[in-house]
Amino acid sequence: MNETPETRTVRPRGLGRYALALLPLIVFGAIAATAAKMLYDQDFHGKNIAEIPSALIGTKTPALNLPPLDGANLPALTDAAIKGKLTLVNVFASWCLPCRDEHPILKELAKDGRLNIVAINYKDKNDNALRFLGELGNPYRAIGIDPNGKAAIDWGVYGIPESYLVGADGTILYKRVGPFDDISLKEGLFPAMEKALAKPAS
Repeated sequence: MNETPETRTVRPRGLGRYALALLPLIVFGAIAATAAKMLYDQDFHGKNIAEIPSALIGTKTPALNLPPLDGANLPALTDAAIKGKLTLVNVFASWCLPCRDEHPILKELAKDGRLNIVAINYKDKNDNALRFLGELGNPYRAIGIDPNGKAAIDWGVYGIPESYLVGADGTILYKRVGPFDDISLKEGLFPAMEKALAKPAS
């Protein structure tokens, strides 16, 4: 059969339509494959998908100069509050239910004199944050408020609660997305702390 100019133009257009129709399926397949790999790694290799890698790990902390939580009688969260100390920077809010679940663990961690725990209070109301700490206790040595979420952006926060272990030299050593639990303490935070404490001071 001889081709005419009409058939030559129709054929590519038809193929283009098929390709366009398949595009959502290809994208969905790629997303499904990624999710399946994450679940496989979690189930069969013991990887914790909450331990999200951060581009900031191994780098110096973003500058801290946050105002204090009014009425908490604690220092503001500044660079001076973490300088020279192994520090856990915890991002929390009173409206965050997982933060409430995590809080008893932070209170236990605060009993370890080797660890300085400070907080970024994220997009919260001052009175609500005070009520939260009054009800559950205060594990923090300094709190800075972040009403607009700017500091959280600088720190690369995915969602709260979120915590960063910072070395005495100001280097971010470890990141936890979501509330701490027994597994994340045993397999994540504690080994990172021991490694940092074993490192000779430079």
